[in-house]
Amino acid sequence: MRAGQLVVDEVPDPTPGPGQVLVRTLACGICGSDLHTLAHGDLMVELSDEAARTAGDGMPSPQMMDLAHDVVMGHEFAAEVVELGPDLVDGSGNHAVGDVVVSLPVAFGADGLHAVGYSNLYPGGYGELMVLNDMLCLDVPNGLDPDRAALTEPMAVGLHAVNRSRHQAGQAAVVLGAGPVGLAVIAALARAGAEPIIAADYSPLRRALAATMGAHEVVDPAVEPAIEAWRRHGARSPMVVFEAVGAPGMLDAAMVDAPRGSQILVVGVCMQPDTVRPMLAVGKELNLQFVLGYDLAEFAETLRRIAEGELDVSPLITGTVPIEGVPGAFAELAHPDAQAKILVRPA
Repeated sequence: MRAGQLVVDEVPDPTPGPGQVLVRTLACGICGSDLHTLAHGDLMVELSDEAARTAGDGMPSPQMMDLAHDVVMGHEFAAEVVELGPDLVDGSGNHAVGDVVVSLPVAFGADGLHAVGYSNLYPGGYGELMVLNDMLCLDVPNGLDPDRAALTEPMAVGLHAVNRSRHQAGQAAVVLGAGPVGLAVIAALARAGAEPIIAADYSPLRRALAATMGAHEVVDPAVEPAIEAWRRHGARSPMVVFEAVGAPGMLDAAMVDAPRGSQILVVGVCMQPDTVRPMLAVGKELNLQFVLGYDLAEFAETLRRIAEGELDVSPLITGTVPIEGVPGAFAELAHPDAQAKILVRPA
């Protein structure tokens, strides 16, 4: 990402420092957040800095990228270890050359904490080489192919959202948006015993994938609102509405539709300002919850589920491209009827 555009170019190879490994990217998913970042990168930097400044929890925050310099994006990846850091060559680390790994997309060293794929210093998986921290890498088990392993990161987002919700087995859930994040939420809800799961999306492709991942009913909101489908299924409360679109107006629309006492859990990332009417939520005593990412245990559990066949992510992969195809893939993903998850294979 250079000056708000995607370009294909040669950049210097990264070098692993102490406690780090150099890896070769095998597969990397294109995330909706990357599409948003290309369009609204300055706003992302501004809001991330403000969130870190006001968090007040003493936790370190990743250093934000400088958009005046190159950023190699890509944070949903599987990779092969090709070189060990200077202090790991004696086998003191957790991994060896040739290991296939996934990792939380963060890296740290003497220069601080960084978000891999959103950093000027730590390139992401749209490039051939990355530097990761040995201690944050997880071995890909059971001979799992890199394409499916690369979906560990986005599927962990769905697991985290469900874990943070008030949902309990046997309760209803509505998922607004069946893009990759919404589909990850649906898969996690299905495993958690949600019933019924109602999903809504304008895209026929995404509606079909929502059913494949476990939604009991999928609706086109242009034809029938999701909440009406929920009523047809008996309107059992309490229920959780997962907002997985991340577009202006979705919060207010969810607050209008949600039944009294519902939880609205926001997992879609909207980078633009939005407007809500709090009285709607006050009058119905709604609970509004926002979530981000996952923790290490959820990441590892998601990898295990994929590797052991408990979570089939193969249907979500609708395309692959080499590095040269990334700009075109971004353009294609702007039209949700065409693709769900496109993987970059730099090699």
